[in-house]
Amino acid sequence: MQMKTRGILLATAFLALVALGFGCYSSVTGGLRPGVPLVKDKVEGRYERPLHEVFEAAKAVIQYNGVLLNEAVLHGQTNLVKTLEGRVGQRRVFIRVEQLEPNLTHITVQARTPAGGRDIDLAHEIEKQTALRLVR
Repeated sequence: MQMKTRGILLATAFLALVALGFGCYSSVTGGLRPGVPLVKDKVEGRYERPLHEVFEAAKAVIQYNGVLLNEAVLHGQTNLVKTLEGRVGQRRVFIRVEQLEPNLTHITVQARTPAGGRDIDLAHEIEKQTALRLVR
């Protein structure tokens, strides 16, 4: 009897740990996806360029490195916001481009593995390539 109770308690504890470790994260494009929450998975940057230039540079970077899956305009925001979603290798990349002022744009890049883990190095690389493309 005592062994059975101990086994049930261990199984319950294991399931609780799994539930805490995995869940859902919100993507910068606006939506919930299955994966590991509460980890740093975003890189941000600000550029003194109009939104359309930064958006086109980010789109070109995604297409150069992988496949562009989706682009959208988020309505109901206080600022003009455009988003991109793509795949680079096996990683999912989400990009949010937001106009703060006519010549000041904020970009957020998020990258996730197929299992929902983070890939901060890829997010940083995509953000850096976008900045370098704006210099040209």
